[in-house]
This record gives sequence, C-alpha cells and structure tokens, in this order.
Amino acid sequence: MFSRIKEDINSVFDRDPAARTVFEVLTNYPGMHAIWIHRLSHRLWKADCLWLARTLSTVSRWLTGIEIHPGAVVGRRFFIDHGMGVVIGGTAEIGDDVTLYQGVTLGGTSWKEGKRHPTLGNNVVIGAGAQVLGPIYIGNGGKVGSNSVVVKDLPENATAVGIPARIVNSKKDREQSSNREKAAQKFGFDAYAVSVDNPDPVAKAIGRMIDHMHLMDDKVSSLCKEVNQLGGEVCQKDLPELRVGEFVEDEIAAAKRRENVVESFDPQI
Repeated sequence: MFSRIKEDINSVFDRDPAARTVFEVLTNYPGMHAIWIHRLSHRLWKADCLWLARTLSTVSRWLTGIEIHPGAVVGRRFFIDHGMGVVIGGTAEIGDDVTLYQGVTLGGTSWKEGKRHPTLGNNVVIGAGAQVLGPIYIGNGGKVGSNSVVVKDLPENATAVGIPARIVNSKKDREQSSNREKAAQKFGFDAYAVSVDNPDPVAKAIGRMIDHMHLMDDKVSSLCKEVNQLGGEVCQKDLPELRVGEFVEDEIAAAKRRENVVESFDPQI
C-alpha cells in the first residue's frame, strides 16, 4: 500500500511543476485523496459491500469535489489535477499514467445495464471540461482537448478536439503535414498555416494544392526514371525554381509605396 502511495506522489512531481514537497502533496492535493479513498471503496465494492462502498464514495465527493463510482477500475499512477467537478462512471476503466483535469466526465449515453462508460488506455490526457461519453475506447497516448465531447473511439497517439470531437493529430495527419512541409520548402513556399488541422479555409485550400503538387511531382519523377531506364532521354533539365517569396516581396514594396503616397497627401490642397 505504501509503495503505491509513494508511486502516486512521484507521479504528481512528474506532472505538476507546482508541487514542492511531499507533505504538500499529501495534504493539499484532493485528486490524490479521491484516488486513495476510491481504492478502498473499490475493494469494498468487489467484496459485495455495495452500500458501504457507495457511502464512502459519497463522503469522498463531499471532501474533494470528485465523484468516482466504486465500480470504476483505475490503473497505476493515475493523476487528477485540480479535480473539482470530475465524474467517473461505474463501468469506466482507466489505464496507467492517465491524467484528468478539472470538470472531466467519463459518462454514459444510455440507461441500459452493462458496459456504459469509456475505457482509457495508458498515458491518456483528458483536458479540462471534456466529456468522454459511452462505451468507447481512447487509445494509448490519446489526448482530448479542453471542453471537447468525445463519443467515438480515439486511435492511439491521436488528439481530438471540438464538439463533437474530431481527430486533428493522427499518425496519418502527421505524415501528411510532414509531406506538405517538404513540398512547400521545395516550391519556395513558407509552410506556415498549411497544417491539416488549420481551421482557415484558404489555408486548407493551399494545403490541398501543395498535396496535389507533391503527388504530381513524385509521379512525374517516377515516370521520367522509368522512361530513362528504357533508353529515353527525358527530364534532363531541372525545373525552374519557383520562389513565392519574390512575389511576396513585390507586394510588400507596393504596399510601402501606397503608404508613402498617403503620407505625402496634403488634405489642405
């Protein structure tokens, strides 16, 4: 028991830079108090002492502002930061090294018996005010943005934001962003604001154009290579370099000229 408490305290120091001393964590972290009380109430629940387990859970809610149903399964090094308003349902399952912030709900979407609440893998982080609802699975390393509402499974190492939540940083997205950045650098274009999760419709359109150019460039290169291997002589000259920055510099110079005209205007004429 004491080894688990020591492990919990060390996890606080790993994830909260505001923690200063062991005594401070022991006395001033309600998230830790709620977890420790839950472990006792969960044992009572498994021992079929249901009323006593629920009563202890209710007392914990009064003391900490955190409601964890005694039937919930909690892994090692679980950390609830700040904690007020956190609600964890009875069939929820939480893996190791999971972090929840204040206002998080691991809730259900129906009144039917059975599995009704989420399952969180290892190293999951749920942001403040987020709602994770239903018997869904959040994969290892998954992240949920603050105030998001998640009602579908989340793959490993993916990030979900919004209402309803959508994935903005999956493995496929990271690969696509990397391809866009390489292509943009090749074409002399600043890759800023062309990421796959950018909400700007113009930036999204530019990103799609870069994807298309990157794909066409790869296809043409492959085609030229095959033709040359068959004895042809194509693509011997490099394509002229396109520097978008030159157009931007021209536009900046034109804007400065317009400013000079405005400054030189005499309203008394």
